[in-house]
Amino acid sequence: MEMTQKKGSVKHSITFSEEKFNFSYQDKTGSGDSDINYIDLPVKSSISIQQNEWLRNVGYLWCAVGVLQLGFAIVNDGSLAGKGFWLVLGVGCIIWAQFSKIKYTVLSTEAGNVFIIQDKQHDEILNELNKRRKAQLLKLYGAINADNDIENEINKFKWLAEQQVITKDVLDTRIAELEFLKVQDTDSGSNPLN
Repeated sequence: MEMTQKKGSVKHSITFSEEKFNFSYQDKTGSGDSDINYIDLPVKSSISIQQNEWLRNVGYLWCAVGVLQLGFAIVNDGSLAGKGFWLVLGVGCIIWAQFSKIKYTVLSTEAGNVFIIQDKQHDEILNELNKRRKAQLLKLYGAINADNDIENEINKFKWLAEQQVITKDVLDTRIAELEFLKVQDTDSGSNPLN
């Protein structure tokens, strides 16, 4: 499954596969791609905004020039014909700068940052990535490991809860199961998990 986002000259694609996904990008600065395991995705994200600040600032400057020209013409009882040109041009630049602004959700991984454009597909892409991340973590760490120390198993399930992979109820259930095994271990003198 592949999902593509595009805004202006920016194009991002995420191709989902079983164990990992490919994030590719193309914009006016270049292009590239990374293969990333779902379990490497962070719980928390950040926001980045790409905008043409030069165009916006020039727009503000031209608006100020236009307002000064209009004000000067009004104070001196002069003709207003053509005096609003810089104001109109400045407003147009500000509108274009706002229209071309791109807001991203950024997921930082060791393989690189994943930028998801905040558009109509944003939530769907994030939900799919999180769903696959949780499934991969549960597949790897969701069951009680009989070869592991009980305290390590309890810490593993606490970590899964911190990663928002399991709920508090599931965590409490797993800890109760492990505590029960710990009591049995103490009573029998041998570790049922080892």
